[in-house]
Amino acid sequence: MSKWALVLVSFLSSLYLSNAYKVLFISPLPSKSHSILGEGVLNHLSRAGHEVTYIASIIPEKPIKGVSVIDVSDSVKLPTGMMNLKSIMDKTQSNDLFNMMPALMNMSRNTINNDGVKTLLSDKTKQFDVIIAEWMFNEVYAGFSGVFNCPLIWLSTIEPHWMVLQLVDEIPNPSYNVDSLSSNVPPLTFSQRLLELGLQIFGKLIQIFYTSGVEQEIYENHFVPHIRNRGYPVQPIEELKYNVSLVLSNSHVSMGVATRLPPNFIPIGGYHIDPVVKPLPKDLQNIMDNAKHGIIYFSMGSNLRSQHFPTEVKQELLNMFAELKQTVLWKFEEDLPNLPNNVHILKWAPQQSILAHKKCLLFITHGGLLSTTESIHFGVPIIGIPVFADQFVNVARGVKKGFAKKVDLSYTMAKDLRVAIQEMIHESRYMTKIKELSFIYHHRTVSPGQELVHWVEHVIKTGGARHLRTPALMTPWYQKVYLDLAIILLIIIIAIKYIFRYICCSNGNKVSASYKKKQN
Repeated sequence: MSKWALVLVSFLSSLYLSNAYKVLFISPLPSKSHSILGEGVLNHLSRAGHEVTYIASIIPEKPIKGVSVIDVSDSVKLPTGMMNLKSIMDKTQSNDLFNMMPALMNMSRNTINNDGVKTLLSDKTKQFDVIIAEWMFNEVYAGFSGVFNCPLIWLSTIEPHWMVLQLVDEIPNPSYNVDSLSSNVPPLTFSQRLLELGLQIFGKLIQIFYTSGVEQEIYENHFVPHIRNRGYPVQPIEELKYNVSLVLSNSHVSMGVATRLPPNFIPIGGYHIDPVVKPLPKDLQNIMDNAKHGIIYFSMGSNLRSQHFPTEVKQELLNMFAELKQTVLWKFEEDLPNLPNNVHILKWAPQQSILAHKKCLLFITHGGLLSTTESIHFGVPIIGIPVFADQFVNVARGVKKGFAKKVDLSYTMAKDLRVAIQEMIHESRYMTKIKELSFIYHHRTVSPGQELVHWVEHVIKTGGARHLRTPALMTPWYQKVYLDLAIILLIIIIAIKYIFRYICCSNGNKVSASYKKKQN
């Protein structure tokens, strides 16, 4: 290589490195769907030339350029039985905030306690330009921004809701904004508005009397010593968690409800979907190509395992599928005996490639946000069988929008599924609606992946994007409702009342005295 060629290569390399930022990305939830979202972030930042340190419990199968991994899988586990279909069907497991928040808080604590993470925190040579942390119903990870003295971005894996919005703006009105664990969809009835208000109050009380105390304890024990060791001022955890630059939200108006959002809340729903559809395995390609009456794809996701269905439910589902003309692809973790000719078991399912196939007519799903996103991306209507967390509201929104039907998880679900399948196959309105929403989903100024990279870089280049913060975040609630004005007016009214009474009493006394004087 010539001297000038070496100079050119060196120059181009310096340009590349000057645009490379160091990112700490924290996404340790041991869930396949969350790891898919995590790898989506890694892929986009890697392609943009940035260096990422990734704290996770599910490691990418293949190394990603520029990504170093801190494996916390030994420290972070899902609670036993948390995702068991049978226990949910038997009502032995509940879907409420009271049970979920302590489990997620414990995962956050265990992540920070991991040896690899502790080594990272204690290494004074480590510096980052920005931290991206998955929001997990607590703000413990805000402590990382105190240690590394850099901007913080929250990654929200679900649709906008009050717990996340309050971190960058204000708590939205519960009369038309529902809780993440609710199944209500606006416009709300009177009883639904009362329920949403109650859920918001209950959630806020949990945050005040449980979450904030645990966050403070974790912050003081696991972050403050490292902050002091680096010579940085120790800010209160309350300041750090509300000092966030922006929220990257796995959402889009085509999937959810149009919500009033501040400028530092960025919807990037669909960023995890590969723009180039991967080819199907040959055997699966042949099955789908030769399906004369189309394909029905059935998957309960990566966390919920179909093998946990009770035996009688599995058999009833097989009997019901055998009556259909369509070919059924069922993501199932084990072989089933006596399969009908039109049913094919897939222990691993390339979901995006299946949904992208022109013969895929219907998607039976648990209603997770990734599955809902992919159904809209590829234009396939769904039957939702919600089981856990935000799946209920995702399916409810799909029903409201007109591209989905809901079937309850029960021992008699096969009968309900049969009715729902026949309706959705024979009525074109569901397919028409999903195609309309798919157009809205795709009709963006830039792709969600480009949006993600742009805003991460924008936060770094502007030193935290403080210009995007709205005054609503810093305005106390009593000022927002003009409680201070109401108190002043009340004081004025009371003062006027007593002054008037005093004047009346004083004049009355004078008149009385004058009258008595005349009588004498």
